[in-house]
Amino acid sequence: MIEPTHSNTIVGWREWVSLPGIGVPWIKAKIDSGAHSSALHADHIEEFVGDDGNEWVRFHLKPWQNSDADAAIVECAIHDRRAVRSSSGHREDRIAVLIDVELGGHTVAAETTLTNRDEMGFRMLVGREVLSQGFLVDSDKSFLGGRAPRDIRRRNQGRG
Repeated sequence: MIEPTHSNTIVGWREWVSLPGIGVPWIKAKIDSGAHSSALHADHIEEFVGDDGNEWVRFHLKPWQNSDADAAIVECAIHDRRAVRSSSGHREDRIAVLIDVELGGHTVAAETTLTNRDEMGFRMLVGREVLSQGFLVDSDKSFLGGRAPRDIRRRNQGRG
């Protein structure tokens, strides 16, 4: 278990987060205390053996819900493989990677599974494994960590 690096930062049920280790300054995330691990939108997922001899994954990340702007190709070491069951009961085998997530002014390591979230309302889901590192959720609030700049919000809506 990862020990908290701070105590009880309050976040809303949805927040703008940053993924500094993979060069994503803004992505809108749903904060989900019902999910164990976090999940990130990814497509064109491809596994390969890195120069270090370990298993890696390469995937396309589109941080905006309604736009292909700012899409990136990301490479990460594979941390784990998980069978994930959705709230509807659907089971999916996923690759998990470790990604730093900046939430509420704090950066924490997040075990993050990769999946296509095109049909979901958010490109990222932040789960209990992150929240247990010193976060409390106020389910009546949104964006307690601040809003992304207007041009970023417009890009997320496909208007940028």
